[in-house]
Amino acid sequence: MDRETFKKRKEMIQALMCDPNYTPMKIKELAILLQVPREQREELKEVLDALLAEGKIGISKRGKYGRPEDTALVGIFTGTAKGFGFVTVEGMDEDIYIHESNVDTAMHGDTVQVAVIESGRGGHRTEGKILRVLERAFADVVGTFHKSKHYGFVVPENQRIGVDIFIPEGKDMGAVNGHKVVAHIKNYGDQRHSPEGEITEILGHVNDPGVDITAVVRAYGIPDEFPPEVMEQTAQVGESVDTSLFKDRLDLRDWQMVTIDGEDAKDLDDAVSVTRNGDGYVLGVHIADVSQYVPEDSPLDKEARTRGTSVYLTDRVIPMLPHRLSNGICSLNAGEDRLALSCIMEIGADGTIQGHRIAETLIRVNRRMSYTAVAAVLDGDEAAQAEYAEEKEMFFLMKELADKLRRKRRKRGSIDFDLPECKIILDEKGRPVDIHPYERNAATDIIEDFMLAANETVAEDYFWQELPFVYRTHDKPDPEKVSELAALLRPLGAKLHTSNGELHPKELQKLLADIADRPEEAFISRLALRSMKQARYSIECTGHFGLAAKYYCHFTSPIRRYPDLQIHRIIKENLRGTLDEKRVSHYSKILHGVADSSSKTERRATEAERMVNKMKMAQFMQPKIGECFDGMISGVTRWGMYVELPDTIEGLVHVNNLIDDYYSLDEKRHELVGEMTGRRFRMGEPVRVRLVGVDLHANTIDFILVEPEDEDDIFSEGTSERKKKHGKGKH
Repeated sequence: MDRETFKKRKEMIQALMCDPNYTPMKIKELAILLQVPREQREELKEVLDALLAEGKIGISKRGKYGRPEDTALVGIFTGTAKGFGFVTVEGMDEDIYIHESNVDTAMHGDTVQVAVIESGRGGHRTEGKILRVLERAFADVVGTFHKSKHYGFVVPENQRIGVDIFIPEGKDMGAVNGHKVVAHIKNYGDQRHSPEGEITEILGHVNDPGVDITAVVRAYGIPDEFPPEVMEQTAQVGESVDTSLFKDRLDLRDWQMVTIDGEDAKDLDDAVSVTRNGDGYVLGVHIADVSQYVPEDSPLDKEARTRGTSVYLTDRVIPMLPHRLSNGICSLNAGEDRLALSCIMEIGADGTIQGHRIAETLIRVNRRMSYTAVAAVLDGDEAAQAEYAEEKEMFFLMKELADKLRRKRRKRGSIDFDLPECKIILDEKGRPVDIHPYERNAATDIIEDFMLAANETVAEDYFWQELPFVYRTHDKPDPEKVSELAALLRPLGAKLHTSNGELHPKELQKLLADIADRPEEAFISRLALRSMKQARYSIECTGHFGLAAKYYCHFTSPIRRYPDLQIHRIIKENLRGTLDEKRVSHYSKILHGVADSSSKTERRATEAERMVNKMKMAQFMQPKIGECFDGMISGVTRWGMYVELPDTIEGLVHVNNLIDDYYSLDEKRHELVGEMTGRRFRMGEPVRVRLVGVDLHANTIDFILVEPEDEDDIFSEGTSERKKKHGKGKH
């Protein structure tokens, strides 16, 4: 159709949809109404797409066209540092992409009304335009203050807030450059003007010990102080167990059991026991009965739900519960009587769980063990075996059982992403002085296997009882993500077998087994993990893809995770026979909210932990500008390639710094290709880089590529020693 006809049809359809009597309808209904012949419906689609792109009409999630305000969707806006964002709408399979020009005044976390302007058909992503902000996520922003002559501005700590906050003269509380501050937003601005605010609190200077991490905690809205009413309730809890609570509990104080944790752990919420049972085993997983001390809807309970989880940062732990509980009466300290909820499993010689009992118990831990000490016993360390002679036999029995449980789990397809995690060591001033990998050993595997067994057993039990419950679920990856992963792996010589974009966990497990001990093992594992969906909490038991488990929940950490605490209450009421119709109805009403808020607080904690790690890694690298490192290409984009060092530090080699050629991105092969030389850079390829810049606000690291003939001997010698010290060689 010619341009004039196209224009007239646009005007006609827009006028139709602006009629007060018009109700949104699908394209087929529109075609019938407008008497469009079947062979011209593609032209109608072109007209509708053009009006969508201009924001003059909208499309609902049911595919009905109408005025933007009539078809608008409501969702949560997720911002990015680059200005664009996404809106998550409940019930939609994919998020709606929002171009920077269509963000309006929305900020990260806001509830917004969004009109779809690109329907997402034909492989295109759904694109939208924000019409209005319905509810602000926050009024206070934490960030770094920068002062100019007659005004100042705050650069937000949370990089998802992509705009600075303008601070007029006289509204800065005397803050100076580098102060971490809280700014209260008075005006959210518009497309041409930045948000405006005033400083209401100065947290300290960026160079003061701990202030940088405090700013992150505040920026993510993580509560770091307990309200007075919570502390008052906590003070009323005794330091030892009231003997009146022993009644009607299964007394296991004569069972041999231990806690196995890190050396520094103080909140010990799980103990384990194993005995021989014919040619099989009896495994006991005994979890602190935290719900005994945290009554539902009490100040303690409300605060725990708000926090959702304990947050583990490099210089501190922000607990879900006050230390008097988490490190005191709820902690399964050796030699002390404690209340517990136990999952006791009868397991066959092949590792099959044949029966179980969940009970309220009274326990007394014999020994407080560390992962290191148990591993030493299992490795044949004579001194360790002599020190723990009474427990030695049980530790070997634990190892025997854990190996069988793990083999059984792997046989069904459970995936083990053995990714290197690094511990950042700080000095007394909060400066990073070393980064080294956490070490897994036989003891960490034992505890992981036992906790997984208990979590699966409890989840299956309550699924078949058809009672309201909170499950831990992990959906299958999207077929598009699976296809993309397979394409990324092909140039690396790694194969991923799929069927119509569907992936079975066993195939991913096979991939990880095939790449074991290859130099790019960690990189490929991380690539595979990125293609997975996030695990979440749900009232529906839809299974856990990563574990290849039909039933799964979080039962084993009620001191640090709210969903565990919540299901403990349900289990105890069920065991006591008080889970009547009224209580079932109560839980049916509240558990969706519990699952949703727990998923959100978990993501918040994860983002804060990543932010702090990224910040400390940037600080760690700053003094090393000019030095050389061996790494691996972890990502390629139009603007360059990301290089990851063995200690998981990642930086960018910008395409402008690849000076031997003009490089462009081959999107199909995921490679940077030199136009004249044909040289290619692909993910997983080892490279040598030199550190040339660190941005301590953006927490970004910049590298340039080092060609063998370019490297100076002085750099080679210096980094050789440094790699030994900081773990930057091959592990």
